[in-house]
This record gives sequence, structure tokens and C-alpha cells, in this order.
Amino acid sequence: MLPTSENNQPNLIYLNNAATTWPKPAEVLEEVARCLRLPLHEPGRTTGNGSMDYPSAAREALAAFFHTGPPEHFIFTQNATDSLNLLIHGFAKKRGMPFHAITTELEHNSVLRPLTALEQDGIIRLTVVPFTGTRVNLAAIKKAIREDTYLVVMTHASNVLGSVQDIRPIAEYLHANDIFFIVDGAQTAGHIPVDLSDIPVGAYVFTGHKALFGIPGTGGFFISEPDAVAITRQGGTGTDSRTLTHPFEMPVRFEAGTHNYPGIASLFAGIRFINATGQEAIEKKNTDLTRYFIHELRNIRGITIYNEHPDLPVVSFDIAGIDNHEAGFILARAYNVITRTGLHCAPLVHERIDRGNGCIRASFSYFTTRDECTAAVQAIREVAGSADSQVRPD
Repeated sequence: MLPTSENNQPNLIYLNNAATTWPKPAEVLEEVARCLRLPLHEPGRTTGNGSMDYPSAAREALAAFFHTGPPEHFIFTQNATDSLNLLIHGFAKKRGMPFHAITTELEHNSVLRPLTALEQDGIIRLTVVPFTGTRVNLAAIKKAIREDTYLVVMTHASNVLGSVQDIRPIAEYLHANDIFFIVDGAQTAGHIPVDLSDIPVGAYVFTGHKALFGIPGTGGFFISEPDAVAITRQGGTGTDSRTLTHPFEMPVRFEAGTHNYPGIASLFAGIRFINATGQEAIEKKNTDLTRYFIHELRNIRGITIYNEHPDLPVVSFDIAGIDNHEAGFILARAYNVITRTGLHCAPLVHERIDRGNGCIRASFSYFTTRDECTAAVQAIREVAGSADSQVRPD
């Protein structure tokens, strides 16, 4: 049987924070509970006192956190994938004619699949730029640009390699050449400082349930040029309800229906937690844990680490002699170590680093402890030793 804690829950060593952070800060869970205890406050739709306008408060918090505004240009969606679909399809609809778009091999399927769908429908011609080492540079983007290039979609950091991309010079070049730039910040928002006042992006996508410490079902984007993206959803907004066409004012231009109020409350509280704790303190702890984990893995026979110097707390590796899915299953069932295995929804990265076989990914958060990393390394050592003995019998 797995060891349990005082509340009879398994003592998980949770190393899957690049997917969803766990545990959540107590302040986040308390704010969600508070939101659920109160009636919803929807300006323009309801009356009453004593309830908090979470969407407005969260927009203000996001504008301060990312150093840009106005707050009304922060749009709420259900996650980063939802945001990217809205932006990519909305831009294509607004463009209204076939055009050339660029993305990279580092992308998550939340970028690759919408772009591929548009390519299959004959709406875009797509170029996928390769990465060198662990990064895509401006020279590679420039080389791919054509006369009819109007869109570039690119990740801010790889969810497999943990490498942060230098998006500022890319953004400046694309902005100067009137090319709309969508940045997928799902892996960076909350992990590293992001100053959008200094990076001329067309749109920056974030998710709430990763390093911003919100609950699942929360995300959104900042858009600097709303007129570049067509409205793709229509519905109730609580404003201008007499007209049967969806309003154009921000932020309701891109939002319809009832918000995920508990999720937005968690996002608001997550940003407040980061500000109170200090982003530098969070980043330092994550960096220290990552370096320690990699240092220990290097001493284990049969381990391949795909980026020994990640910028984020993400370590992707393989154990010789055992399939990554099987290794992850053993780590979870026998040692209660939760990792993520497979292709991590980033197939083009894996085609380059492991011939498309996938790997094991360990990822940390502020709540991960050094003792948990030590225990996880010992579990990996035992699994690797067992696999090695199968390959090299006495």
C-alpha cells in the first residue's frame, strides 16, 4: 500500500507541474470557496452589494503583473488552447484570403493543430521553422518570411526542453514588418518576469492552472491589436442587448456567456500569491531544485537528459532499456512519483530529440521540496538499475 498523510490522502511526489501545478496555495482555494459562497457579481447583468467583481479585479491584476494594458485588453478563456484557437482562427477569418504563416518545431499541439487545420482547408500556407540546440532564433524566422507572411505563432518556452525563447527581437522585427505575432506563454506566465510593455506582441497567451497557481479551466490572452482578430463567438454579454450582433467594445468583443467565476477568482488569488511571495524567490527555488535534480540524474547509469541547462523547472529524460511509459507507470505505482510520459503534445520536438518515441518529464513548482526530489531520484535510480540488469544480466 502507498503511504498516506493525516487526511488519508496518498503522499504523492508530484512532478507534473508543467501540466498543472499541485498543490495550490491555500489562498487560492480559499478565494475559490469565497467566490462560490457569494452570489455572482456581473456588472450590467445583476444588481446587489457584497459580491466581488472578479473579472475586473483579475484584469487589473493581470495588467499590473504583465506591465501592460489597458486591463480591458485581457480576455478570459477556458485555457491556453482555447485562447490560441480563438486567436488563430479569428486572425484567419479577419484576413479573409489565403496567406502564409510561420510557426516552429518547438510548438505544442495547441498551436500546431489549429494551423494544420487551416492549412488543410487551404486558408494558409504554413512553414515550420526548425530549432537549433534548444531554441529558434530571429535569423531562422527571417529566412522563412515571404511577401505574403502575415502571421507568426510561437511558444515562449518549450514544454519539453524548458528552454525560454528570446522573443523580444523577434517581436520587434515582426512588428516593424506588420506581421501579427502570437506568443504562447503557457509555460512562462508565472515562472519568469514577462514585461509586455517592452515586447511588441500582437497577442500573448497565458493559462491559469500552471505557474499562475489557478485552478483548471482558466486562461486567457492579452491582445494589443483587437482589430486584427475577427469575432468568432457570439452570445450574451450584458451590454448592448437590443442588437442581434455581438458588440465590438473590449473585452466583451471576445467573450460571451457566463464567466468561469471560481476559476477567475483562483487566477486573481494566484497572482496575489506570487506577488506576496516574490517572483524572484519562486524562480530561485525552482532553479535550485532543477539544478539539484539534474546533478543527481547525471550520476545514474543509463539516463539521457535532453536539456541539461533548462531555463524553466522542466527536466526531460529517458532510462535506457525501458519504455518511457512503462518507467512512468512503475514510478507512479511502486514509488508514488508522478511524472508525465510520452510526446507531451509536442510531436515535432520529439521527432528531433528521441526519434518520436517520447520521454519522461519531471517538472517542479514552488511547493516541490528538496526531499521530494531526493526521493524521486532514488526511485529513478532503482528503476534504471533494474532496467540495466535486464539488459546486462550477471
